[in-house]
Amino acid sequence: MFEKVLMIVLIALTISIIAAIYRVVKGPSMPDRVIALDMIGINLVAAVAVISVLLKTYAFLEVILLIGILSFVGTIAFARFIERGVVIERNRDN
Repeated sequence: MFEKVLMIVLIALTISIIAAIYRVVKGPSMPDRVIALDMIGINLVAAVAVISVLLKTYAFLEVILLIGILSFVGTIAFARFIERGVVIERNRDN
């Protein structure tokens, strides 16, 4: 019974990721696309966690942390790019 619930959750997460991919491609504005990319990252973390529970292993915990960190850094970089036009500011004293 528990495995069936986890499979249903995986299917729901897959549908959510597909919807977010659609929003990334057809998003009306750049902030919508950034939010959709963040949503994909969060759903990937959740999907890997569910797979880890299904397989009854702790092997994917590092993968969950890696995806979470990369998703966070990517969201911050895109937000800075939207706000300022550059990700890394450089002061050139000439």
